[in-house]
Amino acid sequence: MTFPRILLLPFLLLLVAPAGLAQVDAFAFENDEQRQRFRRLSNEFRCPMCQNANLTGSTGGVAEDLRREIHRMILAGNTDTEIEQFMFERYGDFIFYRPRLRPDTVLLWFGPVLFLLLGAWMGWRILRRADNREKQTPAADLDTGEREKLRRLLDNE
Repeated sequence: MTFPRILLLPFLLLLVAPAGLAQVDAFAFENDEQRQRFRRLSNEFRCPMCQNANLTGSTGGVAEDLRREIHRMILAGNTDTEIEQFMFERYGDFIFYRPRLRPDTVLLWFGPVLFLLLGAWMGWRILRRADNREKQTPAADLDTGEREKLRRLLDNE
């Protein structure tokens, strides 16, 4: 018995539907350099609503507005630095996937390395302490009188 082809239609629609729902922004640019700048900037900025998606990959309304704003600013002749500053003033460091290196973001940049070094140092100290315990000599040897006393105690048991 063959599988009816009509039953495959719902499964095919489920596979094709996400591609049809994807948001496509059709922005017109004066040249290819502007288009490349737009793509790069849209990839560098984080969507404030989605939190783990860049503006290019987000379908949220805020991301759409920000893409439109970037497009407008590029056509107005703003530099990348001016666009980044505008986004920073509006959304803070959160808008950047790679936050700027400033006094209040130093821990973000160097914290993982510091914690790795701290963990390595603590591990080295623990291993060194364990190694020193193994190397320690036992207490002073028993003298003759103490040996006799110990022998008698062991013989009595």
